[in-house]
Amino acid sequence: MNKFYLLMAALCLLVSSMATAQNRTISGRVADGKNRETLIGVSVKIKGSTQGTSTDSRGNFSLSIPAGNNAVVLVVNYVGYQPLEVPVGNQTTLNVELTSNETALSEVVVIGYGTVKKRDLTGSVVSVKGEDIAKVPSANPLESIQGKVPGVDVTRNTGAASSGVTINIRGTRSISAGNGPLIIVDGVQYSSLQDISSNDIASMEVLKDASSTAIYGSRGANGVILITTKKGVAGKADVTFNSYYGISKVARYPSVMNGDQYVQLRREAYRTTGNWASPADDAAIFNSAEYAAVQNRDFLNYQDLLLHDGHQQDYQLGVRAGTETTKAYFSLDYLDEKGIVKLDQSKRYTARLNLDQSIGKIFTTGMQGQFTHYEIDNRRDPLNQGNKVSPLGTLFDAQGNFIVYPLQGTFVSPLADEQPDVYSNQSVINRTLISAYMELKPFKGLVARSNLGVNLNTNRGGSYADRYSIDRNGSVPKATYSASNSHLIDIENYITYNKEIKDHSFTLTGINSLLYNRSDNIAASGENQLLKSQLFYGLGNTQNQAVTTAYSMNNLISFAGRLNYAYKGKYLLTATGRTDGSSKLAEGNKWAFFPSAAVAWRISDEDFLKDSKVVSDLKLKYSYGIAGSDNIDPYSTQSSLTRIAFAYDDNSAPAYTYSPSVGNVDLTWEKTKTNDVGIEAGFFKNRITAAIDYYDSRTYDLLLKRSLPPSDGVTSVIQNIAKTRNKGIEVLISSKNIDGRDFQWNTNISFTRNREKIVELAGGALSDVANSWFVGSPIQSYYDYQKVGIWQTSETAEAAKYGQKPGDIHVKDLNNDGKIDATNDRTIIGTNRPKWTGGFENTFTYKNWDLNIYLFARMGQTIYADFLRRYNPQGIENSSAIINYWTPENPSNDYPRPNKNLSLASMLYSSSLGYVDGSFVRLRNITLGYKVPKAILEKTFVKSIRIYATARNPFTYTKSDLLKEYDPERGGSENGPMTKLYTFGLNANF
Repeated sequence: MNKFYLLMAALCLLVSSMATAQNRTISGRVADGKNRETLIGVSVKIKGSTQGTSTDSRGNFSLSIPAGNNAVVLVVNYVGYQPLEVPVGNQTTLNVELTSNETALSEVVVIGYGTVKKRDLTGSVVSVKGEDIAKVPSANPLESIQGKVPGVDVTRNTGAASSGVTINIRGTRSISAGNGPLIIVDGVQYSSLQDISSNDIASMEVLKDASSTAIYGSRGANGVILITTKKGVAGKADVTFNSYYGISKVARYPSVMNGDQYVQLRREAYRTTGNWASPADDAAIFNSAEYAAVQNRDFLNYQDLLLHDGHQQDYQLGVRAGTETTKAYFSLDYLDEKGIVKLDQSKRYTARLNLDQSIGKIFTTGMQGQFTHYEIDNRRDPLNQGNKVSPLGTLFDAQGNFIVYPLQGTFVSPLADEQPDVYSNQSVINRTLISAYMELKPFKGLVARSNLGVNLNTNRGGSYADRYSIDRNGSVPKATYSASNSHLIDIENYITYNKEIKDHSFTLTGINSLLYNRSDNIAASGENQLLKSQLFYGLGNTQNQAVTTAYSMNNLISFAGRLNYAYKGKYLLTATGRTDGSSKLAEGNKWAFFPSAAVAWRISDEDFLKDSKVVSDLKLKYSYGIAGSDNIDPYSTQSSLTRIAFAYDDNSAPAYTYSPSVGNVDLTWEKTKTNDVGIEAGFFKNRITAAIDYYDSRTYDLLLKRSLPPSDGVTSVIQNIAKTRNKGIEVLISSKNIDGRDFQWNTNISFTRNREKIVELAGGALSDVANSWFVGSPIQSYYDYQKVGIWQTSETAEAAKYGQKPGDIHVKDLNNDGKIDATNDRTIIGTNRPKWTGGFENTFTYKNWDLNIYLFARMGQTIYADFLRRYNPQGIENSSAIINYWTPENPSNDYPRPNKNLSLASMLYSSSLGYVDGSFVRLRNITLGYKVPKAILEKTFVKSIRIYATARNPFTYTKSDLLKEYDPERGGSENGPMTKLYTFGLNANF
């Protein structure tokens, strides 16, 4: 018997060894194809058999397959991902990447102090992916979402290097207090979003309604923007390199009169008064230098001399790596932006490190850190000088020396600051953002977390203006030096508990936070230093020295709670309450409670729609809440003293008086009540999705600076007076027009219509003309005479009734009383608030090619354009080329007749000349990209390469022909012309 067992064992060993000899081992790793995170427990089977295995905790697998069979195919399956078949061939190792099959509804959206699936959102939240933000190369990530998020209005401040942006969410609520949104980066309040590289951003969420912002209390009164940066992943290191180089050009800038046009303007100005009849009289109306320039046709175009092509270049290196317990993300970024005028340049250096460490099964800790260093050369805008000085003369004299005062005039040359050692304005900025957290998960469903965020800023600025700079214009040289330090410390503790009981799902969140804000600064100046080369570093050697210092502090303490409840996943409720205490407000008024609630009904989950082939998603939602704002300067409750000049007899003595703005010991919270009704829908398996929101925000107890009678000895005080209202509609539509194997076409459409108005002013007044505030109109309205045209020769008698003559400005007699007066004949001309804004984006993909085209529209706004009032009827200074002035031979209805005795300011109703419809449509971005085929890269260490070319702002259409040379996004101002940028870039993954 024993021999029999030994024989059977030998036979089994022989069969086993023979089978082994006929098999080979294949090993590999499975990861998410998007973020390359390893996947655990993935099923890996041989197609056509039951033989298989699963990936381990590191995403690795090992499987024995028949030897000599190169036709073996592995079937890889994982919940939430598309099944994948992988031919093995003669390979021994495989790296498998799976594609998520999650719908948009199951995507996780970041909200305040947590996350939620998009399908379960009850508030108005728009999420933008990091890769979509990086599509538009820009120095500020907010520029990339312009027009893409309904309800969010983004405009660039100027075209200068390092210029910031202005952003409003759902209109302007406050009149005097700030209206900017709260920006949170990795859980920490941070106002300088331009510090962050677009390539470091994983996602951006915009919280708009009271329900979604309520968890941030008073800080979220104007909306919230949440930035989540990239984190490390477990597995093999993933290295990315992103760079671009671009040429920037002036987008549209209004030209000035050339030499011939300027000469003719001067002649017409003197002809009107009878002092010029023909060119024979030129010697009488031009000085000797001007007359010689006219005779020699020595004409200059200062815009051509001042404006040049700039550039923008960015280089970013990112590394994502880690294990199952330790994950890290590290990046370095260098941004260099050179402006379109000399001496305008900004260099930004950024380093980021994100770490996450798991300790055991219940404890996690980590940090996010970023350091940003700026070196900025600021240029005093020379164009306001270049646009007004006479275009006659030359830059250099016969000996080649630079002419400081052209034509022996009173203004220095617009190019004066570009001469050696004449002008310098430099800033050095360092900003550090560090946040650290500890997270404890003692049992299923409970998470306790503590965050500590620190925002440190140091800023040094210095300027030097020589005697013959534009600013000093012959006065003694002046140097200034300033420095500031600030820190914001954010300490937050919160606890979250999730529980499911049959059809009921609960998430409870409790929060406590402390915001500690401090800043101080110093500013010094001096005049007439001896050595130019010392710039602003030798203030000790100057005269008329002046030094000022300042300090500011404010704190905010908050307690909040939130309940998220769902019944059967289709009846949703969110209730939030937050109490804030602000040190800025008066005793007894520092604390306030801000509640909000939101409900949603997932109609598509009901039985009558569950099997619909047309409607794949339908959700109705409503929210209501109260938000507060304390966005005013600290110490507004206090009356302070200021030093004044004083003397006893002939001896000077220190003296003080009240500052012009008196304190208010009754200051309390500015509050806003908001209703929001929304609907979200998807059709044909979400090939088409739409989100529509209607909101109504009513702000009361506005923190408003009120003018006081001069007899009081002070000029203003901040009070809780006035009311405003914003209501509007927002629409976002996305569609997959074509979703083929090789060709895809996606479209996104956004639309925003907001109506802003003042509801009430102090004391029940209907208007405050001095500030252009009117009940029933937007906060910034234009109140002026209504220009009809220019009085014509045929209207001589009618013009005389108003004390005018042909060639004068004709304005409307609104009350038809036969006279024009400021009380009865001025009206609201318009507002700079658009009637609607929108975006239209199309993305086409064909095999390895991709094309993105994005249009942005801003319609119905009125702008008060500086260049339309740059008219010198005396012919002394230059004027805009577009000025079509009236003469007897040219009966224009645009501009009044030149007159050497009348400046523009002394001409009646000249303020009415600058208003124009500022509606425009802009091709915001067009990008063409190409991905190098993987077959070319498979034998290299490079995973992927994409090259692309981008044109930003290449074309703009304006409704008014008056703006054909002006970029209306600037809003009327001329300083810092807007630019268009043409770039070539590279995205590489290793």
